[in-house]
Amino acid sequence: MSGAGGLVLGIDMGTSGARAVAMDEAGNVASSGAAKLAAFSEDHRDPIGWWKAVQAALLEALSAVDPARVRAISIDGTSGTMLPVTPDGAPLATPLMYNDAVNDPAVLGRIAAQAPQESAAHGATSGLARLLAFQSLPGIFRVIHQADWLAGHLSGLYDVTDENNALKTGYDPVDRCWPDWLARTDARVELLPAVLPAGAPVATISPAASDAFGLPGDTVVVAGTTDGCASFLATGADRPGDGVSALGTTLTVKMLSDRPLFAPDYGLYSHRIGDMWLAGGASNTGGAVLAAHFRAERIAELSAEIDPMTETGLDFYPLTKPGERFPIADPALLPRMTPRPANDAEFLKAIFEGIAAVESLAYERLASLGGPPLRSVRSVGGGAGNPAWTAIRARKFGVPLLPALSDEAAAGTARLALAGAREAGVL
Repeated sequence: MSGAGGLVLGIDMGTSGARAVAMDEAGNVASSGAAKLAAFSEDHRDPIGWWKAVQAALLEALSAVDPARVRAISIDGTSGTMLPVTPDGAPLATPLMYNDAVNDPAVLGRIAAQAPQESAAHGATSGLARLLAFQSLPGIFRVIHQADWLAGHLSGLYDVTDENNALKTGYDPVDRCWPDWLARTDARVELLPAVLPAGAPVATISPAASDAFGLPGDTVVVAGTTDGCASFLATGADRPGDGVSALGTTLTVKMLSDRPLFAPDYGLYSHRIGDMWLAGGASNTGGAVLAAHFRAERIAELSAEIDPMTETGLDFYPLTKPGERFPIADPALLPRMTPRPANDAEFLKAIFEGIAAVESLAYERLASLGGPPLRSVRSVGGGAGNPAWTAIRARKFGVPLLPALSDEAAAGTARLALAGAREAGVL
């Protein structure tokens, strides 16, 4: 346990487990810890399991540093996951997860009739739908987000959230308030938490949490964010025009903008982060298309045969089935993956080119909707480590492809903790 100077802690509560990092004042990760949710609960909707996973990950990260150096702590959670609680944080029902639908036509009809078109509160998986589903429970104090509940175990407060988690619950990030139209959906707005900017100081750590983790009693609990926003922040992107592409099963692109972007046709809305906005969209292309044709080992073999500096001349739009969300909003868009070259390496190259073309179009779309010109791209996800694909993408974009500082959401949340610690004057 060497080192001097202050540290902050960032925690990510993901779908399968928790991760924690300790970060120094220069933004370097000093230690980390991880815990799988399955080790504590068979049910991913079990809040007690969430907290046990967070505890285990946090204690592991703290075991490699001096806890007395910690100045601030922040946590992110899965976007849209919510639960109803009592004043002391006791859950009153099984949480509704980010992908659980509220299939009540009356609830969805009230939201559709009142929510502005550009609001992120539309749909059966919105936070607002969850509020309406929970609000009649006896003894209810608040309906809060996963990150709020976990942060409450650190601060003792179960009535505070951040602007990013609040977005899908109907929060207006432009006027920075819970809007008047929420009440017209019959929502009990008094059950909504107070909202702070992501990275804002919330309170000092509770005595119980200070004792449990051996942290100083003046450690500041900082407003967190969603897991998606945290993953973006972890990369080091911090200027308008900085983009981050997640090359996973699907392709997701996000970009920092100096103004909010809203385009409901594309499922596009903006999170407020400091004085900037994080806008992005998700395509149906991506790694799932590759996996439909090649095993991972075969992709590695064929990639070594590809010359990324030449073009196949093919114009693929790689999809596994009809339908696209972004950068083209067309539920009937057909895959375009013919003619198939006889050579497998050439076919793989054409798929790489096609996904890169969709990615490039996605960033162009963000600019056309009012965003800044693309100035750089950082990459995360499994596809980011493929040199041939990376070279093809670099040629398409014409902007620098920069290394991501980290692909761990916990590191992004730690960056928020750094900002909060500085605002609170403890770093």
